[in-house]
Amino acid sequence: MIRSTRRMFTRMALIAPLALAALPPAMATDAANWDQVLSEARGETVYFNAWGGSANINAYIQWAGDAVKARYGVSVVQVKLDDTAKAVTTVLAEKTAGRNQDGSVDLIWINGENFAAMKRQGLLFSPDWATKLPNWDLVDIDNQPTTRTDFTIETEGLESPWGAAKLVFFYDEARTQKKDLPDTAQDLLAFAQTHPGRFSYPQPPDFTGSSFLKQVLSERIDDPSKLQKPVDEATFDRDVAPLFAYLDQLHPLLWRKAKAFPRNYPDMKQKLADGELDIIFAFNPAEASAAISAGELPGSVRSFVFSKGTLGNTHFVAIPYNAKAKAGALVLANFLLSPEAQLRKQDPAIWGDPTVLAMRKLPEADRAAFAALDLGIATLPPDRLGPALPEPHPDWMTRIEAEWTKRYGAAN
Repeated sequence: MIRSTRRMFTRMALIAPLALAALPPAMATDAANWDQVLSEARGETVYFNAWGGSANINAYIQWAGDAVKARYGVSVVQVKLDDTAKAVTTVLAEKTAGRNQDGSVDLIWINGENFAAMKRQGLLFSPDWATKLPNWDLVDIDNQPTTRTDFTIETEGLESPWGAAKLVFFYDEARTQKKDLPDTAQDLLAFAQTHPGRFSYPQPPDFTGSSFLKQVLSERIDDPSKLQKPVDEATFDRDVAPLFAYLDQLHPLLWRKAKAFPRNYPDMKQKLADGELDIIFAFNPAEASAAISAGELPGSVRSFVFSKGTLGNTHFVAIPYNAKAKAGALVLANFLLSPEAQLRKQDPAIWGDPTVLAMRKLPEADRAAFAALDLGIATLPPDRLGPALPEPHPDWMTRIEAEWTKRYGAAN
């Protein structure tokens, strides 16, 4: 049916190209017809636009690509990004130019404000493709509500969950005593006052750096419920004043007195390993254990969180509305949700990214495999990760990044 649909599209393209451009993308590929998706996907090449700043994540994507090539005949090319917004910009430029088919981006690793922007501008493949994937039934939608809500925005099946994330701090217990660790953003400021030059964060709009701003804002805003709604322009300056008052105090105490910032999380990690920083942070509870396994951090590094909570969310993959290899992208997205791929991803020796699957929904052998997984010496067990603070509405990230740049943007 799919192949006949393609022939129909070809005939229509010869006689009515404008009419063809107006057809809804859902007519081309439907995840509900999985056998047809598999047939359509064979021979396709998926250009997977994903952040490329971590060698172990790049290696995992290469493994996943090799697997879908061997099993389904789908080739995967990782387009390594330093900022997901670049993929969004590409799709938007193609739409503006009228390139409504055969786009250059097939799958994007995404969440937060980039997803919100693509949804708002109609740049995503048809609704509910994610909930039609064969492996969707295994997703932990009951205990992980962020698998269906991305930074307060309903996903509506426009993106498929790939992994869970939570802000976690790391320190080297060979240099820093546990009793000195901060338990709030205010404590972290006090730590910086007694340990000047031993803390920093990546310069926004780096994702990890912007997450630090949101963590501080979540703790210091007068009413955290404001963050679950779009920015109120009438109160924005007053709402973010506590955040920037905090940063004004913190910056002179940072590494290089905030005249420069770490480029990203890997740069922070290297500075912890080199003894330049005492506390760093990431959005993956297993990141430190993975780095220890890779020989990137000493075995004395450990994790901690704030007892009243740190930010938590889910990251996803999404298909642009004009993707050339939609069927191949569906096959890859479904494979990334498989117990096999999720188990390998959660292994700290591979990546250490927490699963989005519900253990109770898995076959016994898969449950046993997850239970037997050694999460690593530096990984906090789930019952010690503390509360997950909800991500603010994407509006907030965009606005506080712009405000940060206006105030401090000449640093790096």
